[in-house]
Amino acid sequence: MDTHTFQLAARDLVLRQWTSDDLDVMQELFDDPDVAYRTPLESPFDQAAALRYLHSAQQARRRNERIHLAITTDGQQALGEVLLNQATGSIGYIVGAAHRGQRLALRALRAVTEYAHTNVALPRVILEIEPGNHASIAVARSAGFHPTSSASETVTDKGRTYELLTWEHRVTTGRG
Repeated sequence: MDTHTFQLAARDLVLRQWTSDDLDVMQELFDDPDVAYRTPLESPFDQAAALRYLHSAQQARRRNERIHLAITTDGQQALGEVLLNQATGSIGYIVGAAHRGQRLALRALRAVTEYAHTNVALPRVILEIEPGNHASIAVARSAGFHPTSSASETVTDKGRTYELLTWEHRVTTGRG
């Protein structure tokens, strides 16, 4: 039996761990051409892929490596995912095609960034974004992330080679 052992309520969202009850919605959210193009997730993302992903996310949480959270507004219906890799200090997010345009990614990114700084004590968190991913760049800017001067990383995945730029958010020292 799955239990919601981690939940984060912030910015009119309830971010919660995935459970086996979410397998169908995971498939719906992640088996999308845009998600396949922009992420290393399996494609096609079928029921078997959803089950593997769920088990991987649960194992990563138990090892304190990553936290994979369903983005919801009510604690139930998943609309996307936000994840925090505690080892690298990186955050990733996906919003299902039917749910875009509601500022879900921005609110989830802000909530997890605050959590990473406050609860995980990460002074710096990063995003890795393709230069042509204008929607994600807009989310990053709106959430207070800035491009770094680090060289881009070249990635080859699913037969495609692309560059990833690093964006960062640092803890601010003053209140304001």
